[in-house]
Amino acid sequence: MATKVRWGILSTAHVAQDELLPAFTDASNTEVVAIASSNNKVYEIASKFKIPKIYGTYEELLDDSDIDAVYIPLPNALHSTWVKKAAEKGKHVLCEKPAALTVIEAKEMIEVCKKNSVMFMEGYMYQFHPQHKRVKEIIASGEIGEVKIMRASLSFFLEDQIGNIRMNQKLGGGSIYDVGCYCIHSIRNILNTEPKRVFASAQNDISNQVDISVTGIIELENGIIAEFDAAMDRTRVGQYEIIGTKGTIQAPRAFIPQNGHAHIVIVDEAGNYRVENLYGQQYTLEVEYFSQIILEGKMQEELLEDTIQNMSVIEACFKSIEKETFVNLCPSNQGAAF
Repeated sequence: MATKVRWGILSTAHVAQDELLPAFTDASNTEVVAIASSNNKVYEIASKFKIPKIYGTYEELLDDSDIDAVYIPLPNALHSTWVKKAAEKGKHVLCEKPAALTVIEAKEMIEVCKKNSVMFMEGYMYQFHPQHKRVKEIIASGEIGEVKIMRASLSFFLEDQIGNIRMNQKLGGGSIYDVGCYCIHSIRNILNTEPKRVFASAQNDISNQVDISVTGIIELENGIIAEFDAAMDRTRVGQYEIIGTKGTIQAPRAFIPQNGHAHIVIVDEAGNYRVENLYGQQYTLEVEYFSQIILEGKMQEELLEDTIQNMSVIEACFKSIEKETFVNLCPSNQGAAF
């Protein structure tokens, strides 16, 4: 039985260079054997990470029989096309979020993966950091009482907007797809239930016609209320807070831990608090988790369902913005929890 998954990388995207390639290097069950790009920078990247094969096109990489799986960090609008092409070539797929732009796209991608017996996972890396498992343990223990509300915020200031794919509507730009998806996913993941209805309001960038910021309210099937805000026009924030009848839990570095370091703050009803420090390299844990699934050859159905469910909420947010009202979601199974 193989002990390592042989990976190929599609493109020289910054997230691949800065986060995933170092993660693949550190992971115990992975090796990157090829990278594809028409960008001349691919040679420098291949040298830096000791990647033996370089391809000028994505198709050439997908034709390489030595590659077991591919990582896709392409612009959002290209995910569906290349996930399906990779699956048709028998490659397992780790795709950056959001995996698709619509529920229909997501379902089509997953069907192609199933048809070709390949594993698929959407890259919500934050969830693999140990802090979130600990938060869920504290909630389950009853320490903060009955959960009443969760608030999630994720934002950054996009200085250079000209030519940035985040500002390109045709490529799937905008704050909901870029950062709002994390807020939505964290609410579903931490509270381990699905939204019943949502309301969202957005501010649009007039020049590019993409949402530059979004604020939302989510009513969940278990009666809990959640609020989220996401933006590309304000200072960097990445946190969530859960408020119960007896206390609160705050995760100030929920999405972007500093060099793997994060902490949670638990406050009781008397105002007493404690801080728990947790460490984990979330990108490394992500690729190790998915690579182990590939090595074991057992697809986790909840991963596929999780992608569809999150996309359903994102789509409902866009409908709510358009209609300026709450949008109901169909009753569904619970999403994946890690």
